[in-house]
Amino acid sequence: MTQKLNLKNGTIETTMLGPLWARATYSEKYPDLLNDPKASQIIKKLDYDFSGVQEFLDEWRGLGLLVRARSFDNALKKYMEKNPNTTVVNIGAGLDTTFFRVDNGKIKWYDLDLPDAIEFRKQFIHESPRSKCIAKSALDYSWFDDIKFHADKGIFFIAGGFVYYFKEEEISTLFRAMAERFPGGEIIFDAISKLAKIIMNKRSKKAGAEAKPFCFSVGNPLKKFPKWSDKIEVVDWFTIWARAPRNPNWSKKTIKMINIAERFKTAKIVQVRFLK
Repeated sequence: MTQKLNLKNGTIETTMLGPLWARATYSEKYPDLLNDPKASQIIKKLDYDFSGVQEFLDEWRGLGLLVRARSFDNALKKYMEKNPNTTVVNIGAGLDTTFFRVDNGKIKWYDLDLPDAIEFRKQFIHESPRSKCIAKSALDYSWFDDIKFHADKGIFFIAGGFVYYFKEEEISTLFRAMAERFPGGEIIFDAISKLAKIIMNKRSKKAGAEAKPFCFSVGNPLKKFPKWSDKIEVVDWFTIWARAPRNPNWSKKTIKMINIAERFKTAKIVQVRFLK
């Protein structure tokens, strides 16, 4: 049974559908890069015109979302090997389906997002005894109290498509607060370079897009994040395509854009630990 969606362009709901559609569409084409059956299951139940989404999320952008998810999955699975009963917090969850790709039957999971986003999410992705939603802004630190945290079991945060929408002061303050409250925890997120921020904001303005502008950019993570606090340590970082396989069937444009992104280090995956 399909569910008909009537959404206005530029709403929070439409921005949430984009990454879901990309993971569903491109994971079916390239399951060796990422296998996301839950995303495919949701998309197939929706009666919605995705032509606008498809036009924006062409192959190389869509594959980039798969690679980000793949990188997060790999880091989380590695952490779970040592901490099988860990707590995981998905910051800015949207319609993310990571839980269904990595669940080991033991982890405790929280999807954190704004109230409107969580309300929309619950229409398609239901809570379970080990997977709960928190309808709050990540900058409202009261969500710390909603997390069941046991230092001996560990805690891991993922934040895809999140940090670059905020000012550096907001992100640094958030990270310092998390470091104090969740010692021993780790967070993985994607970040963009200053050049990428300038280019993407110019393109959005030229197109008349209503999307929130990008604010925060990262050059060398090893020089930026440890300056925020002596309890913040970068444990890993790499350009987004550095550890992902290429497929000869991808278009020439996709390969070209990937090579440009890697050459100029426009997008990165960063993993940080909160020291005890």
